[in-house]
Amino acid sequence: MAKIINTSGKRKTAIARATLKTGKGIIRVNSVPLEAYGSDVTRMKISEPLLLVPKAIHGIDVTIDVAGGGVMGQAEAVRTALARGILQWHNDPQIKDIYLTYDRTLLVNDSRQKEAKKPHGRGARKKFQKSYR
Repeated sequence: MAKIINTSGKRKTAIARATLKTGKGIIRVNSVPLEAYGSDVTRMKISEPLLLVPKAIHGIDVTIDVAGGGVMGQAEAVRTALARGILQWHNDPQIKDIYLTYDRTLLVNDSRQKEAKKPHGRGARKKFQKSYR
């Protein structure tokens, strides 16, 4: 029986859902292989969990679907989902320690959100200029 693990990652409004199953070590993001996905910067961001634990995805196929948010928000959501999946698959406390010492957001969703716009201004804090004459 094939082992299947589902994980998710969030960043701002981006949500990534990862499915890990036994395979050849292929990672696909929105049906595109990781090697061809996005720009160099986003690929580096996504592959951080793989670089920290090099033999982590041998024999595992990872399919990640990501929606919402912007380019970097999606990349960070994907890397969180991937790191969580690798951790669940191997169930190794050493991997958890490596990820947490490198960057806590690899395993914990970044809950920060954009502050809402308020009236009498152009954004959350900025106010329209006031004139006395």
